[in-house]
This record gives sequence, C-alpha cells and structure tokens, in this order.
Amino acid sequence: MKTEKLTAAVMKKKIGTDLYYLDDEDEPTEECVHFYFTASHEGKEVVCDCVLYTLRLHHEAELQEEAENRSSERFDELIKSNPNLTQEQHEEEVGMLMAEIILELEEEEAVKVSEHVEVDPAHPLGLGIDAGLNVPEITAAVIEKFIADFRNNSLKLDDTLYSFQTSEDF
Repeated sequence: MKTEKLTAAVMKKKIGTDLYYLDDEDEPTEECVHFYFTASHEGKEVVCDCVLYTLRLHHEAELQEEAENRSSERFDELIKSNPNLTQEQHEEEVGMLMAEIILELEEEEAVKVSEHVEVDPAHPLGLGIDAGLNVPEITAAVIEKFIADFRNNSLKLDDTLYSFQTSEDF
C-alpha cells in the first residue's frame, strides 16, 4: 500500500469542504485532539496542523516534567545509597520517588499553567499550532469555536494561572 506524502495540497484535499480533518495517526481523546484546518495567513490560505488540549492535561505534562527534573537530582543519591538494587527495584524506587515529588509539587502548587496558543509559522504544511484551553474536554463544539475564533483573529485567552490536583491517581 502506497502512503501519500503529507503535503499542504494533500491535506487540503483531505479537509475538502469539511471544517477540519482529524489526524489519521493520533487517536483523539477527551483531553487532546490533533486535527488540520485551513486559515488565512499573510494573505494566503494555509493548512494549520493543530494540537488542541485541555489545560488540565497541559498541567499534568508540566508537572511530570518538573518532577522528572527534580527526581534526577535525588535519583543519583538513590543509586549511590542502594548500589545492589536490581533494575526492577530501581524502577520501582524511581516510580515511588516521582509520585512523592508530584505530591509535593501539588501541595506547593508549584506548577501553574494558563490558556495559550503557540503558532509556528515555519511549519512545513503552513502553520503549526499548539493550544491549551481551560475546558473539561475537547469536543467538536470546542474545536469548531477554536477554528472560528482563530480564523476571525478573535481568540480570547484566559491568562489566569491554574493548578490542578492529580493526587487521586496515586
């Protein structure tokens, strides 16, 4: 089976008369959707490659990244103090350490996020867009409103800093 090279022309054809086209490879979830749509940029119609996600999911990713940064410092101490642990035991210790750090970060509300839209005009298809919105889930209505507001240059983002609790996962 021949796979088509992803170009702006191919993507415009896939979008067709629809408002947007869901990415074939990324399975959409309630909190994150990868899709394509067309918009005008600098007087030309371009394809927008957009990943739209909830602020809660963005917070979780930022929390995980910060926990990884902090755990790397403690991980070296862990290895030195327990040199005879097996790989499986190390992984278990690291998992427990990460959970502990995430709980600390949540208690401190050390990680805060706000709504945002990052646009990459150098994207090979036209525009790359990463956007985090303070909505409980990414629905068709949320996608449609985002596209309409983006096309009309009327996106209104909430700059309030939010922190979310994920402790029940542990």
